[in-house]
Amino acid sequence: MMARMWMVRGEGGSLYEKFRDQNAVAVGWSQLAGFAKPGVSRAELIEYYKSVEPQFRAGTIISGASQVWRFVNEIQIGDGVVTYSPSNRSYLVGTITGAPEHKPEWADEGMPLIRSVQWRENEVPRDSLGLTTKNSLGSTLTVFLLPPSAMNEMLGQVAGAPVSGALSDTVIDEEIIDSLADIEQQAIERIKDLVNELSWENMQHLVAGILRAMGYKTQVSLGGADRGKDIVASPDGFGFEHPRIVVEVKHRRSQMGSPEIRSFLGGRHKDDRGLYVSTGGFSKDALYEADRAAIPLSLWTLDNVVRALTEHYDATDAETKRLVPLKRTYWPA
Repeated sequence: MMARMWMVRGEGGSLYEKFRDQNAVAVGWSQLAGFAKPGVSRAELIEYYKSVEPQFRAGTIISGASQVWRFVNEIQIGDGVVTYSPSNRSYLVGTITGAPEHKPEWADEGMPLIRSVQWRENEVPRDSLGLTTKNSLGSTLTVFLLPPSAMNEMLGQVAGAPVSGALSDTVIDEEIIDSLADIEQQAIERIKDLVNELSWENMQHLVAGILRAMGYKTQVSLGGADRGKDIVASPDGFGFEHPRIVVEVKHRRSQMGSPEIRSFLGGRHKDDRGLYVSTGGFSKDALYEADRAAIPLSLWTLDNVVRALTEHYDATDAETKRLVPLKRTYWPA
C-alpha cells in the first residue's frame, strides 16, 4: 500500500513530456545539484546556496534549498509521484524507483537532479478530480506532499475507480510556500476550470472577445459547417486588411493531432495567419505539423486562452466579461 505521494513538476510543468519520456522526475537548481546528496542537512544546503548565490533574497534561498532537500532526502523509493501538464490539463501518476542522481548533462534542460520513476499508462484529466483535490494541487512549489485524500483520489482515477477526497486533510507547507505565487497560480487554474465549463459556442465567442481586446475586429461563424474557420480576425473586420487571422476552435477533452492541423492548413490562403485553439491540447505530431506549416500558425491550449484573457481582461467588452466574470485583487508589491 502506497504511504504517500509527492507532486514534482519542473519549469512550471513544461517538463511533463520529458519526465514521461525519460521515466523520471527532476528538479532544477543546478547550483545545488552536485552538492545535494542523500544525508545532507537542510541547514547545510541553505548555507551552501547562500555561498554560491549571495545576491538572492533569504526567502528564495530557503525555498529552493528546502525543495531540493526534500527531493533527495524525504522522497523515498516506493513513494507515489505525480506531475502536471498545464497545457493539456492532465497528470501523470507513478512510483519512485530510484535514488537521486546528479545529471549535469541534463542541466540545460532544467533536469540536473533526477529520480527514476515508473509511470502508469493512464493519465488523469484535471477535470475528473474533485474541487478539494484540484485546490490542493494548485501550489506553485516544485516539490510538495499531497494530502492523503488527494493521493487516494488520484490513485482511484488512474485505476479507473474514482475515490472522492475528504475535506479535512489539506497539507500546507508553510515554511517554504510563496503565498503570492500560489494565489496567482491557483487563480489561473480556477479560471481554467471556469472557462473549461463553457459551451463550444461560448468558447468561440470568448476567443473572439480576446482577439477584439488585442485590437482586432472579428467575424464569428454561425453554427454548422464553417469550412475550417470559426473566427476571422483582421484590422478592418472584413478580412481585407492584413493580417487576416483565421481561427479554428476545438473545445473538447481529447488532444488534436496532425490530421486536424493538416486539414485546417489545407484551406488557408498563403497570406493568411492561423490560430488553432484546442482546449484539450495537442499531440507531439500536431506540434511538429504546426512547426513546418507553410503559413504562420499559433496553437493555443486552454492555458494560453486563459493567460491571454487575464492579460487583456481590462480591454475586453461587456459580452466577453459576462462569459467569464473576474474581479481584480490587490496585493502589496
